[in-house]
Amino acid sequence: MDFTKDYCVRDISLAPSGEKKIDWVSRFMPVLQSIRKDFEKRKPFKGVKIATTLHLEMKTAFLLMTLKAAGAEVSAAASNPLSTQDDVVAALAKAGVRVYAIRGEDREQYYEFMHKALDIRPNIIIDDGADMISTLMRERQELADGVWGASEETTTGVIRLRAMEKDGVLKFPIIAVNDSYTKYLFDNRYGTGQSTWDGILRTTNLLIAGKNVVVVGYGWCGRGIAMRARGLGATVIVVEVDPIRALEARMDGFLVMDMKEAAEVGDIFVTSTGDIKCIRGEHFRVMKDGVILANAGHFEVEIWKPDLEALAVEINQPRPNITEYKLADGRRLYLLAEGRLVNLAAADGHPAEIMDMSFALQAKAAEYILNNRGRLEPKVYVLPREIDEMVARIKLKAMGIKIEELTEEQRKYLESWEHGT
Repeated sequence: MDFTKDYCVRDISLAPSGEKKIDWVSRFMPVLQSIRKDFEKRKPFKGVKIATTLHLEMKTAFLLMTLKAAGAEVSAAASNPLSTQDDVVAALAKAGVRVYAIRGEDREQYYEFMHKALDIRPNIIIDDGADMISTLMRERQELADGVWGASEETTTGVIRLRAMEKDGVLKFPIIAVNDSYTKYLFDNRYGTGQSTWDGILRTTNLLIAGKNVVVVGYGWCGRGIAMRARGLGATVIVVEVDPIRALEARMDGFLVMDMKEAAEVGDIFVTSTGDIKCIRGEHFRVMKDGVILANAGHFEVEIWKPDLEALAVEINQPRPNITEYKLADGRRLYLLAEGRLVNLAAADGHPAEIMDMSFALQAKAAEYILNNRGRLEPKVYVLPREIDEMVARIKLKAMGIKIEELTEEQRKYLESWEHGT
């Protein structure tokens, strides 16, 4: 482990490999490239301190380097112990980002590194899952007065932060980047859909066609996972608690069951709910031999490992990122990536073209916080629609797509009420 006052990484000599990865993905992130060019000219974050807790892989690295190019002092810790790429972290350290992360760090190190990232006394926080914000609220409240605002990347994090707002414990405004159209419609659906199956396929090398795939949760992430499973030839079963989403899933052409029924017939289970104990002991007991269990939710609580461990008579590691739980009757259940985010723990996360939009929003959210410091209450906000549309327009232009523009007559018609039948 290489450790200085400015970084803690596994091996700083891995930096050249990480630099190549960052260079590769940056070529497919035209929106963030455009923002970076603007930021480099204006230096809007000169003298500003930005602390981040994110998945430390190559797309994230390009965001952090964009913020640094804009003049910010940037610190970073991991938002998941298994999503860190050690060579990318080394490249960030070499580039001057105060980064503290090692793939496979334990819980104690996870929070130790988060505190180190907070030690810069940030003005802005960029979070993924709300661990940094909640840690600051619980243990580092002396820093709260210096924080102008924070942005949150995930559905799980926004749920936590809205609960904090409801309880009246927020000390500064939050931008729910996850709730922007150009985030959840694309990142959650197409990004999670593709990258989840990327992680499962890389890890298992198994055929999906002909199998029963159970998708637990039919939010935007679940929609994407189910859509891609169908494209791979699976029979897709959706498990939902929301009657409207369940109805939508059925009308989208998927089977809908409760968890008890689905547990008996599923071959592959993927959770994407943001809630706890979605698959637990009563379900493991009736599963078929050879079932694959994967989680696409932020925290490793959706597939309840304590119940798996209690039922197992033997636990093995047949392949990297696969834990085999052998039950008393000889059945074997396989948990991928320790129940953590399978797309990042067992693969490279979302495609670069998807994270281009999400991280463009993060960069603009940080600027929005900067420009509105002192004017926003400690509540959860969504970015203005015009920022969403700006990201979409740059993305369309990069894809070579032209869209129609309203004529003045059409615009007036839409704004009027006089015209009728």
